[in-house]
Amino acid sequence: MAQDQKVKIICENRKARHEYSFLELFEAGIELHGTEVKSLRCGKSSLQDAYARVENGEIFIYNMHISPYEMGNRFNHEPKRKRRLLMHKSEIRRIFASVREKGLTAVPIKAYFCGSRVKLEIALAQGKKLYDKRQDLITKESKRDVERAMKERSRE
Repeated sequence: MAQDQKVKIICENRKARHEYSFLELFEAGIELHGTEVKSLRCGKSSLQDAYARVENGEIFIYNMHISPYEMGNRFNHEPKRKRRLLMHKSEIRRIFASVREKGLTAVPIKAYFCGSRVKLEIALAQGKKLYDKRQDLITKESKRDVERAMKERSRE
């Protein structure tokens, strides 16, 4: 990502951060149709339950919901259609090999505008076990307690 371009986050998949541990991150463009960009500018999208899959050397995102544009006409798009992602072939091969051999999952984390283009951040993720989730909650809670104690101590 270039430093001079403004980044505006459209939507995030917070549930994925709880369910998976991320091993590697990728940035991809999205091939959009019609009024989808206008709908994204209004913030009408969701990455909940979305996933990426490699088919015939191309990578697609499934279940990404982009609401139809309110001012659109009969040429509006299908909200949950599969969308092609734009990535380098070497990155697609790496994702395909990791998903097939290591049993990882390609999960979209967030969608954002990078300048005037829509980008998607995809992570190669491994599912967390129940005890991993509990451990994460315990460490998060202990960090909060330490920060509270430091804040109270600095007031005195």
